[in-house]
Amino acid sequence: MLVAMAATFLSFTNSGGEGFEIYLNNKVVIQQFGPKLDATQRLKLNPHSANDLLTIKYHHCGRVGKNRVITIKDLQNKTVKEWRFADAATPVAAMNCNVKDILNLGTKKDTEFKLYYASSELPGGRLLTTLVIDNNVYASK
Repeated sequence: MLVAMAATFLSFTNSGGEGFEIYLNNKVVIQQFGPKLDATQRLKLNPHSANDLLTIKYHHCGRVGKNRVITIKDLQNKTVKEWRFADAATPVAAMNCNVKDILNLGTKKDTEFKLYYASSELPGGRLLTTLVIDNNVYASK
């Protein structure tokens, strides 16, 4: 009975709860749900990952996301890049960004950026991760 209750709880937190997943070339690199939503992880990118695809999936407790926006801000919270996505047809729809577009934002001075998600369901937005442009390592967590 305990196993059945645990399975029910886990299925609720990942499929019906609020959270997000970040993929790099279809591989999950960050996944956060429930109480871990406010813990920000870092995602390192470098020129070797220029042809990669970054995908974000946001879960709105089973609801469909409307007016979805992915925003990249510098460390002074100035918006440097923004992607707008059509309203989702399903509760969890992928939002794709080319890593090359993110790498092109980096300069010798600016090598860290904040990746945010916002929608009608989350108008204040949520910080998902800090992106670090690193010329010395391959893309990693």
